[in-house]
Amino acid sequence: MVVQAKTAPFRADHVGSLLRTEKLLQARKEYQAGQITDQQLREVENQEISYIVDKQIEVGLELVSDGEFRRRFWHTDFLEHLHGIEGYVPNTGFIFNEDEETERYDVRNIGKVSFNPDHPFLQDFKEFNAIVDGRAVAKQTIPSPNQLFNRSIRDESVYPDIEVYAQDVIQTYRDAVKAFYDAGVRYLQFDDVYIAGLSSPDIPFNDGEFSREYLIDLALKVINAVLEDKPEDLVVTTHLCRGNYRSNWAFEGSYDLIAPTLFAKEKVDGFFLEYDDDRSGGFKPLDHIPAGGPRVVLGLITSKHGQLEDKETIKQRVEEASQYVPLDQLCLSPQCGFSSTHHGNKLTEEDQWNKLKYIVALAEEIWG
Repeated sequence: MVVQAKTAPFRADHVGSLLRTEKLLQARKEYQAGQITDQQLREVENQEISYIVDKQIEVGLELVSDGEFRRRFWHTDFLEHLHGIEGYVPNTGFIFNEDEETERYDVRNIGKVSFNPDHPFLQDFKEFNAIVDGRAVAKQTIPSPNQLFNRSIRDESVYPDIEVYAQDVIQTYRDAVKAFYDAGVRYLQFDDVYIAGLSSPDIPFNDGEFSREYLIDLALKVINAVLEDKPEDLVVTTHLCRGNYRSNWAFEGSYDLIAPTLFAKEKVDGFFLEYDDDRSGGFKPLDHIPAGGPRVVLGLITSKHGQLEDKETIKQRVEEASQYVPLDQLCLSPQCGFSSTHHGNKLTEEDQWNKLKYIVALAEEIWG
């Protein structure tokens, strides 16, 4: 069954990933040790996805995700199943705040890039959607096409011209969007650390072949070309993230540098934006969001710790944001997922569900 997602993103929404349950983590350990089969692991995954679907509905959400329960990382599991991309173990992981190094795993370009019509995420969604069974809108998250423009990925011997690479990435994602739509997806989210990085002064762009301005324009061209012929009843959003690994973050920076281009012109139905602390800057860049255009989902509730935010502070911040974007165009969510990687953030499952229930209650109070 396909549930239409015309009103997505919802007043109370969430980014996607959820803390892996103990049963799932144990099953993965047993699988890696050769103690259970692929099928046995999948049965546990489906049981635990069914559990978290019920929990999301129980706390009052109108959308549900599969928690990214079949993934190790928010992005690599999808990207490594594209033609021309492979997963590998680099010499170092990504370096986060206070020099925390992530688990070492990444993807790289090894040939011409195209969509794999047998991509496992398609079957994953069909099974997830069957579990949801029309009780809510089933949300599918995948990494943005712009993630493939991180410096370490493109093989210049395969793609000496970045514009040719961009055309293949665009076609890959156009095919992906169509395949997900045909599988029943009506609410699709692109997760994007790359374009958040384009707005960070912490990340230099004067030591490479391309300027920051060129890459911002290219990022816009890629997204809009991917969405050029998307079905009218498919809702697509972009989630911007500055890193989310075991409650740590990778970089800082407001949205000032990207807002005039991406906020003003990106043809998505909504932006999920981090606003849980000072790392994201103020609301002024939201002035570039077109009136009556994309919804802005304010990530005012942190997924990095379990303490509930002060209600009046959140309501005041929504009021501040409404000076730049009409209140009717705003929504509320956590700033990121609760478990962008299998490690999870440093809070309990009870904390997680309390946060989501709190968002539902706040949204009801703010928007009615």
